[in-house]
Amino acid sequence: MRPWAVKLYSFLYPHDWPARLVRQLGCRAELKVREHTVAVRSIGGPAPLRVAYASDFHAGPMTDGGIIAGACDALRAAAPDVLLLGGDFVEHDAAQIEWVAPLLGAVPAPAGRFAVLGNHDWWTDAPRITDALERAGVQVLVNRNVRLAEPYENVWICGLGDPWGSRPDPAASFEGASGMRLLLMHSPSGLVDVGRFSFDLALCGHTHGGQIALPGGIPIIVPHGPLSRRYARGRFEVGGGRAMIVSCGVGCSALPLRVFADPEILVCTISEAAVAEA
Repeated sequence: MRPWAVKLYSFLYPHDWPARLVRQLGCRAELKVREHTVAVRSIGGPAPLRVAYASDFHAGPMTDGGIIAGACDALRAAAPDVLLLGGDFVEHDAAQIEWVAPLLGAVPAPAGRFAVLGNHDWWTDAPRITDALERAGVQVLVNRNVRLAEPYENVWICGLGDPWGSRPDPAASFEGASGMRLLLMHSPSGLVDVGRFSFDLALCGHTHGGQIALPGGIPIIVPHGPLSRRYARGRFEVGGGRAMIVSCGVGCSALPLRVFADPEILVCTISEAAVAEA
């Protein structure tokens, strides 16, 4: 976001009055915990692997801070082995990351905490957001991957760059990842960049499920991206044995409310296919 736009936004929406107004009117959405069971070819370690995922916090005037704190509580209660975070930590002010990052860093995840950045993070101050997350114990993966430690040494977390702030490089994201690949990207439109590269499970957000949707969850307007409407929310098989789950996210952008697109976190229980079929 350009500096003049940040100043205008701050002038129009000082503090968090839009989110407070919605809360006072009784329109605050309730956080949901969506659980998925995913069978993959091989974990190469003890199964199942429990992964918690959250995205699109949008800390700022449009998001009730209580929703973000509640999401972090739910992530802790999920007791994941791995915590994955899909970006858009702030709305327009990078300073908001200073209170969000410690909450995320306090989520116990013995196999590690990993994140990618979203378009709002790149539009504000990506280096500051990255620094705050890593100080809190969250590794930021931009076009690179990390191999988990024992007993999950056959699992790689592969982070893809976002086209609105960095050039996506799937070859770099997957380089050397010879086992189970968990792909972490901000938007489902990252599939365009990934092309035919293989992965076992992709987790992303960005769409907010439309944020304001029709009954049944049909989005009215979706954020930019060629695949945002096609993959607005939920679980999809995207070819080649690859699965993708798109989260509605946690916070709000542009407007301080959600309709038929409740905030959510994801909890994925990943088992080997042979175990899942037994």
